Amino acid sequence: MVAAVDTGPLIDLQGLEVRYGKRVALDQLTATVPGGSIGLLGPNGAGKSTLIKTLLGLIPIHGGRAKLLGRDVQREARVLRRSIGYMPEREAAFPGMTGFQATWYAGRLSGLPDADARRRAHEVLLFAGLEEERYRDVGTYSTGMRQRVKLAQALVHDPDLIFLDEPTNGLDPQGRSEMLALIGTLTRDRGIHVVLSTHLLKDVEEVCDAVVVVNGGRIVRNERIEELTRAFADARWIQLDGDMQAFVAALGERGLEVIERKGAHCEVRLRVEGETAPGFEAAAATGSVVRALRPVRLSLEEALIDVLGGEAA
Repeated sequence: MVAAVDTGPLIDLQGLEVRYGKRVALDQLTATVPGGSIGLLGPNGAGKSTLIKTLLGLIPIHGGRAKLLGRDVQREARVLRRSIGYMPEREAAFPGMTGFQATWYAGRLSGLPDADARRRAHEVLLFAGLEEERYRDVGTYSTGMRQRVKLAQALVHDPDLIFLDEPTNGLDPQGRSEMLALIGTLTRDRGIHVVLSTHLLKDVEEVCDAVVVVNGGRIVRNERIEELTRAFADARWIQLDGDMQAFVAALGERGLEVIERKGAHCEVRLRVEGETAPGFEAAAATGSVVRALRPVRLSLEEALIDVLGGEAA
């Protein structure tokens, strides 16, 4: 494993531009992304795959610069690749190879000596849950097993950072849960940075701390999930026992805005963040009782729809 040259951001983009002919695929991307577990999100054609391939050094940069782990992805591409793992969406093993051979071969391609590649192949296949199946032909593997061997291939050279492209694609609920558990241990227990590109937002919510949202070749959000999903810092969800219509009118008299109303529930925008007394005053004035009160939060899907104007990831 090659150590990063500094402890700066995981990803550092400054005016990054990538074109396919005359079409601009990545348009002046500038962002610094801290380490940890990052979800890469955006609608189809937004530029997610182009960004990953650019960071992997597979696509030339036409303007600006990009750094990973403190290293320039163009000038230091060869040494940088020793610190990066990549689990592609498509199959990554030749027919006829066993799980062990496919993982060993990935290690050799990453620059490991033969003995080290063999040792590491056994270690990561054990981690991926394929110890008993490592000498079987990958062509006989189930979808879940093929996903696991791809993960092992991406980890065999002990990277500092791993890119995962749709790692739970095609898995049943149990297989998905097991794969996410493996991914969760990478950052939490092994100190490996993770960039997860997927259309399954629940996967991101389960294993990621932050998200980078790409749309139209631009980064439109780069923040922690808890910040993105906080809809209104000055809003509260209220469950009422009483006359909702009279309660809403009483709220209006006190300068509070009702965002949404449904049955015995409503969302209220407060005049001042944290000031909930007017809501209780309105309830008391109408002979009602507040049964529940909590901050308003969005799901990740709702937050992305809000950010992308109707286009989910």
